[in-house]
Amino acid sequence: MSDVKMLNCPSVPNMPWQDKPSGLKGAPIWRYNENPIINRNPVENVARIFNSAVVPYEGKFVGVFRGEQRDGVSFIYFGRSDDGINWNIDEEKINFVDEDGKPFQPIYAYDPRLVKVEDTYYAIWCQDFYGAAIGIAKTTDFKTFTRIENPFIPFNRNAVLFPRKINGNYVLLSRPSDSGHTPFGDIFLSESPDMVYWGKHRHVMGRCSEWWESLKIGGGAAPIETTEGWLMFYHGVAGTCNGYVYSIGGAILDIDNPSIVKYRCKNFLLTPEEWYEERGFVNNVTFPCATVHDPDTGRIALYYGCADSYVSLAFTKVDEIVDYIKANSLTRNEDTEIGKR
Repeated sequence: MSDVKMLNCPSVPNMPWQDKPSGLKGAPIWRYNENPIINRNPVENVARIFNSAVVPYEGKFVGVFRGEQRDGVSFIYFGRSDDGINWNIDEEKINFVDEDGKPFQPIYAYDPRLVKVEDTYYAIWCQDFYGAAIGIAKTTDFKTFTRIENPFIPFNRNAVLFPRKINGNYVLLSRPSDSGHTPFGDIFLSESPDMVYWGKHRHVMGRCSEWWESLKIGGGAAPIETTEGWLMFYHGVAGTCNGYVYSIGGAILDIDNPSIVKYRCKNFLLTPEEWYEERGFVNNVTFPCATVHDPDTGRIALYYGCADSYVSLAFTKVDEIVDYIKANSLTRNEDTEIGKR
């Protein structure tokens, strides 16, 4: 086993954790045996919560949650937890404001991520900007969420911030798309000096011939900085005669130029196999959105949405998962080049 370490992240000694079961096959990542941690009808007027993001905060945990309201419209809700497993979620959706403090609600919002960069937390989601596009809000206290400018015009989804600036700039992953349920998609990278103006766009990686990611791919949890590079959990999508199947994959990006893929696991890390992943409002979905991780122990807890109906947890250790990705890596020219044409 290698001695891979996580870098530039705070200790989280109370993070949720469950030891690896004996006889585990395949990738060294295992499900929490009491999944799902959030069931259907979690709060008043919300039918389902899924595809949500969590961070440690003041010795406990907070999160932004995709709540599918009973009218079918998705919005973002705020939640708190002492242990990262049992959640108290507000009945009222987050009330976003503009830079002047005036109400500024999106028409809809879904699949949020939550990333701390320096002293500010950024919530990133997909919303309507005259078409599917990326919305961003910032907060320092989880009491006021101030929306800032949309980074891109439509159509775009699956935006994920890196947890620190790289070469002086904020760095954002996204998946350009079309106006529908996109039947294609690659991961791209963009940079910004101020979270307003974005450029230096680079291709990171694309769909490939492996069955589980042959249709499209998209960002997942915020990348984790390690001694081997940026560890990225992402989702890959396959098309079958019974619809799409969403699996979880892993890759390692160059630490200074993260549009360069150093290693890309040819095998999925998780694919729908349990009842809560296979059966729900949308069958056969495992969709990663966040990790909580502790550099002192190397532990990683991965939060993922299941079947557009539930939130679940899986666990791994940084050295084991990085070693597995490296041992099963298959990169292509488009992965390893700088991504600029």
